[in-house]
Amino acid sequence: MTDSLSNDAAPIRCETAPDILTVCPLADLAGVRHAFFGRSGGVSEGPYASLNCGFGSRDAAERVARNRDRARAAINLEGGPLITAYQVHSPRVAVVEEPWPEGRAPQVDALVTRRRGVALGVLTADCVPILLADARAGVVGAVHAGWRGALGGVVEAAVAAMVALGAQAGAIAAGIGPAIARVSYEVGPEFPAPFLEQSAQNAIFFDPAPRDGHFLFDLKGYVARRLGLAGVGDIQVLPWDTYAEESRFFSYRRACRRNEPDYGRALSAIYLEP
Repeated sequence: MTDSLSNDAAPIRCETAPDILTVCPLADLAGVRHAFFGRSGGVSEGPYASLNCGFGSRDAAERVARNRDRARAAINLEGGPLITAYQVHSPRVAVVEEPWPEGRAPQVDALVTRRRGVALGVLTADCVPILLADARAGVVGAVHAGWRGALGGVVEAAVAAMVALGAQAGAIAAGIGPAIARVSYEVGPEFPAPFLEQSAQNAIFFDPAPRDGHFLFDLKGYVARRLGLAGVGDIQVLPWDTYAEESRFFSYRRACRRNEPDYGRALSAIYLEP
């Protein structure tokens, strides 16, 4: 079952290159640059091939740094800082006033800022990347939303932090990037309970799975609904499935199913032009 905010709905989207994706509500904003990156276009090898941007992986740090440089160049941020957090599946948000050194990132799952020329990034490999902007107020945000963080309120916390910086929820444009899709996300019989305790309406995000007693969960649709309930005015969802589309995206769940020791991380980034 789906609703109007589900990832099953056909979104309005822009695709600037096969592995650099944008959503039109953000791409149309003056002074805002953003991108959801796929796995191609980098220098990493093996399971990290090729645009692995995660220093938390076991990939060589120098290759990750070169990949991040390529991502910065792709969004015209050459020479500007790109910052990411130490993601822990929490509802915590950091307000970015100054870039922090790599290795000293706070343990949060959302970043917001009014600083121009500083790109906020999140890293994903099945979880949902969310990029947010109120261009008139000059506030942007980036959110990493796995099921724990989404259930715990990271979406609402990020929107509230942007509003505290001067944004208006109804003026925020939101893009939900590539993530695991409902058809690929099988969960156990115990999984729906906390979502249904939160709201009976969350039943729309669960379908029966082929395995008896299991379910297919629409994480992107759930995140989109939470954005809508937080008052965000324009929400677009990209339809790609990170688990199913191996040539284009990294996937934690796919790596686990294959007993692979590690996996790459994709970058999604947004910034206000100086």
